[in-house]
Amino acid sequence: MIQLFMTNKKVFFWAFTVALGGFLFGFDTAVISGAEKSIQQLWSLNTFEHGLTVSIALIGTVVGSLTGAIPSDRFGRKATLFAVAVLYLVSSVGTAMATDWVTFLLFRFLGGIGVGISSVAAPLYISEISPARSRGRLVAMFQFNVVFGILVAYLSNYLLVGFGENDWRWMLGVQAFPSVVFLVAILFVPESPRWLITNKGEFKEAQRILSVANDESEAKKILSDILLSAESSSKEGGKPSIFSTQYKLPVLLALLFAFFNQVSGINAIIYYAPRIFEMAGLGKSSALLSSAGIGLINFCFTLLAINLIDRFGRRTLMFIGSFGLIITLGLVAWAFYSGNLGGYSVPIYLFVYIAFFALSQGAVIWVFISEIFPNQVRAAGQSMGSFMHWLLAAIIAFTFPYFTETLGGGNTFMIFCGMMILQLLFVWKMMPETKGTSLEQIEKTLIIH
Repeated sequence: MIQLFMTNKKVFFWAFTVALGGFLFGFDTAVISGAEKSIQQLWSLNTFEHGLTVSIALIGTVVGSLTGAIPSDRFGRKATLFAVAVLYLVSSVGTAMATDWVTFLLFRFLGGIGVGISSVAAPLYISEISPARSRGRLVAMFQFNVVFGILVAYLSNYLLVGFGENDWRWMLGVQAFPSVVFLVAILFVPESPRWLITNKGEFKEAQRILSVANDESEAKKILSDILLSAESSSKEGGKPSIFSTQYKLPVLLALLFAFFNQVSGINAIIYYAPRIFEMAGLGKSSALLSSAGIGLINFCFTLLAINLIDRFGRRTLMFIGSFGLIITLGLVAWAFYSGNLGGYSVPIYLFVYIAFFALSQGAVIWVFISEIFPNQVRAAGQSMGSFMHWLLAAIIAFTFPYFTETLGGGNTFMIFCGMMILQLLFVWKMMPETKGTSLEQIEKTLIIH
């Protein structure tokens, strides 16, 4: 974290403020775990209704990520983030005060939309205001705050258990407090300079913001590059489409990166850790240990990744992570195949797996996708990568119990392992390094003219 404070103080404040959207993202995702049983009993929900109650926010996230580029481009990154803060606030208060199941679903769905849009707008904004030398760790703060939000949600749920007859309402409603902080703080950040130029033509204000984030000569160089990029785009006539042939490489990189992020099995492992541990022969008492252990390791190694991502680069972390994920997933598969499920071998393998994931995919995904698209289509590109991420997260979370039951633990984890071998090939053969390079320079190397 020390390197973060060495960054320009104003830029750090802007990035940290926007990254609070990641904290609310993580908190909103995890907080339902403490309330779902009480909600099921209160409204006498059957199995389908209970499943929908837990997953409705994830459905909203898919919708939000798919549509997040529209307000980000039309109204600006700042206005979109303000709207996200409103959605979080309305969702937390609405779910806490809901008097019937349908109303509860509606407000949880709105919260999910907020999560989806924030996964587009927040990394997008931070990448566009950050100096090239520190862009990686500033954008990675978003993922760090997601992990931190998950940890705080678990702690908050634990502290509020038994807090009156309707403790579940407090669990969900407490999110209103950080939502208000985010709502107010976002008023004090400037608009993205790249959006101001490409969408509003406000060059003076953009130059002023760039001059705060960079030294004077670097700010002028970046402004010149942004103008050249915008001029090149305008010559082609009309607003460029993300589906244009010239953008096929960044689109392919974003989709593959998001694909590999989820077929690593990360959400299946986080959502179903207790079930996996029971499959491995451990008792139900291991559930609390697994949640706490996975959350703590995820937090610590995400923090480590923030301080390494600009020093060693995105590609290097992905190489290290790919090898680690292949080995740990292979060991878990071998444990199931061999029947060697006694003791704590599988939990240990999964803890190491989480460490490698947090160090690589977990920290790099939002950074990399936010960097590889040109200014004119960055929001659409970020939305596309985020949509792929959340769509696969939903599919894998829903199908994991079926696959483990029909294929067995060994085959299921071997599939994840095989996918990580493919990821290693992707990193080796296709993934470019983007550390320390301006967004406009990255554009020149990836766009087909």
